Amino acid sequence: MFWRAKPRVEEPHKTLPPMTMPEQQVMPRLPWLVRALIVLGIIIAGAAVWIANSLLTERLVETTRQRAELRQSLYAGAILSELQRNSVVPLLLARDPTLISALNARDFSTSSQRLISYVDEIGSASIRLLDMDGRTVAATDREQLGIVYADAPFFTEAADTTDTVFTIAPDERGAYEASFSRVVQDGPRQLGVLQVQVDLAQFESRWRGTTAAVAVTDAAGTVILSTEPRWRGQTLDVALQATSVPSALQRALATTGAFAPDIEDGEIRSDALMQMEARVPFRGWRLVSFTSYESVRERVNGVLALIITGFALLLALGFYLLNRRSTVKSLLFQRESVLLRRLNDRLSREIAERKRVQEELKETEQSLAQSSKLAALGEMSAAVSHELNQPLAAMKTYLAGAKLLLQRRRTDEALSSFQRIDDLIERMGAITRQLKSYARKGGEAFEPVDLREALHSALTLMEPQLRQSGVQLSYLVPDEAVTVNADRLRLEQVIINLVRNALDAMKGVEKRDLDILVTQGEEAVLSVRDTGHGIEAPDQLFEPFYTTKKPGEGVGLGLAISSGIVGDLGGRLTARNAEAGGAVFEVRLPKLDMALDAAE
Repeated sequence: MFWRAKPRVEEPHKTLPPMTMPEQQVMPRLPWLVRALIVLGIIIAGAAVWIANSLLTERLVETTRQRAELRQSLYAGAILSELQRNSVVPLLLARDPTLISALNARDFSTSSQRLISYVDEIGSASIRLLDMDGRTVAATDREQLGIVYADAPFFTEAADTTDTVFTIAPDERGAYEASFSRVVQDGPRQLGVLQVQVDLAQFESRWRGTTAAVAVTDAAGTVILSTEPRWRGQTLDVALQATSVPSALQRALATTGAFAPDIEDGEIRSDALMQMEARVPFRGWRLVSFTSYESVRERVNGVLALIITGFALLLALGFYLLNRRSTVKSLLFQRESVLLRRLNDRLSREIAERKRVQEELKETEQSLAQSSKLAALGEMSAAVSHELNQPLAAMKTYLAGAKLLLQRRRTDEALSSFQRIDDLIERMGAITRQLKSYARKGGEAFEPVDLREALHSALTLMEPQLRQSGVQLSYLVPDEAVTVNADRLRLEQVIINLVRNALDAMKGVEKRDLDILVTQGEEAVLSVRDTGHGIEAPDQLFEPFYTTKKPGEGVGLGLAISSGIVGDLGGRLTARNAEAGGAVFEVRLPKLDMALDAAE
């Protein structure tokens, strides 16, 4: 079918040019090459199917066997765990003083309820208490009350010994009931027998949800538990011989869900089942399981079908590519030409757009540079105005005082005021110089500064404002020097800003206390605490032009400048609300010895 498709390449309405000698030699070779490839593909496909069948069958069979062994070990362990857990219960309950008192007093009004509470905790099938006449006097199943078991093996064997007795026997439905019983004694006197029944039927219910037929035999080989109810009470060989092996195992496996209910007899062959045995370490019990291999073959066949389908698709795809090779190449060339033209147009548009954006970006950068210069000039002007207000206010106060002193002919004191005014003028010049160099970072003006002396100078400058504001000032400094490496003028500028902000924060407050504390440890710390209204927005406090003052009272640069100065000195300025009200500002600076160690 595929070989006839080759002549379609020729066009019958066109006259082909005469073939040259090389063309006549090359063209007949193409079908042989295709045939060789097809034969090679078939050989490869057959080898792949054979290898996959062998490997998958071996691996899946081994996996099924391992799962069956693991499942069998789990079943045996679960049975042994259930028996061991229930075997301890009679020994504990036989010593229960409540049950012993009930047997002595012959008062069993609360005994059944007590046994019911034990069943909920232990998980046993049922618990019965019998007197020495074999009569049931207390039970978790109240329908058992009054029934006499004087001849039952569990009662007679327990009465003859002081140990726990295990008994197993079939009931009227053919299911086996297992129990542990023990005599209840009060000293040497026997009062009754306590029986704890083991729920073995739960295992049969669990096994029916798996893909294996399971049976448990006792030491005599009798089946006591099984997924096939007809096997109970017989030896396994007799149970399998009663009906044909395929039918018996089919019914058992169909119960567990491995086969559909409508499966016919004879479909289960001896080579499709795996029989395994395991020992249950309890009174010679053994666990036998039958596992089906049918799922292995189905899974292997499914994988083989996928492999064969894959090779068939590859073969069909190969023929399709051979027939459509020329057409696909032509279409690809056309598509590539269209894509190249579109790409060229897109690149041209992007180049033009990029040139336009670069020109706009250049203009924007020039505008931003001019705006930055204007913003820096405005901030500098505002900072100079803010920092000169303090000395001007102090000069005004000193001039007023000097005028009064001159009127009262107290010339010496007036000269002292004029000297202070001269100092303030010098300080204004120094502040102007410092504000000019504020944008620069460097330590060429740094020197050892005693933080106590800087605080004293700043408070001296702020003395008139402190007197006029009526603030109660208290400050505490250590006796020894607190030396830091800083620019003294800029450090005093920070202290003045903090004190002035504290005075402004306490306007309109009845209690005005200003506490200043200098401490030293690993760092030198200056704390300024006021009793004002506190801080409303700590995150924005140190931002330029942020202020909570009324218009005309401040521009919001004091704390921003102070934070920048402290940062240049290698420290940090922090603010928080005090617990008793008001705000606390802390200036933390590295001590001089610490700064030298860090520099080294």
